Amino acid sequence: MEKFRKISSIAIPLDRANVDTDQIVPKQFLKLVQRTGFGKFLFYDWRFDQGGEQKPDFVLNDQKYSNSHILITGENFGSGSSREHAAWALKDYGIDVIIASSFADIFYNNCFKNGILPISIPRTMVDELMQTKSTIEVDLEYQTIKYDNKIIPFTIDKGRKKTLLEGLDDIAVTLQHQDKITLYEKSHTL
Repeated sequence: MEKFRKISSIAIPLDRANVDTDQIVPKQFLKLVQRTGFGKFLFYDWRFDQGGEQKPDFVLNDQKYSNSHILITGENFGSGSSREHAAWALKDYGIDVIIASSFADIFYNNCFKNGILPISIPRTMVDELMQTKSTIEVDLEYQTIKYDNKIIPFTIDKGRKKTLLEGLDDIAVTLQHQDKITLYEKSHTL
């Protein structure tokens, strides 16, 4: 994974609660075997009509958000099934930060495993962020969200922060203990 530091972007305001993983990436697109290629299916049923044409009233189809890396959304984001494909689709689309008042637990964990920073802040602050047209800066090192001369601090587990800052996936975290693993294996051979 890439090291995560600071993201500056206008934010995509997806003002919906209880967005489940079936909406994030519908089941008919789960045939790919690699982590890439899912971005084009992100929110497919909301983005496209039955003929495959973009729905002009869906926020991701608005050109002003075409290079956004921050998604702001309602509570309980990522509920439903535990498919990791939802995080893959968001990352492949270019989303690096998701700000919501709450997340489904499994989805929240999948975000970290895929280099996405999920930030949970109070709903009133989420509502205020959804209204801003300014660039938002998310600084993981200092755990702040900055916009319109305002600063919102956020909390994050130290271990998760470290893995994102250092760009470590689960295997890389394990390999940091290679010496201990090798020592254990040598002392437990048959």
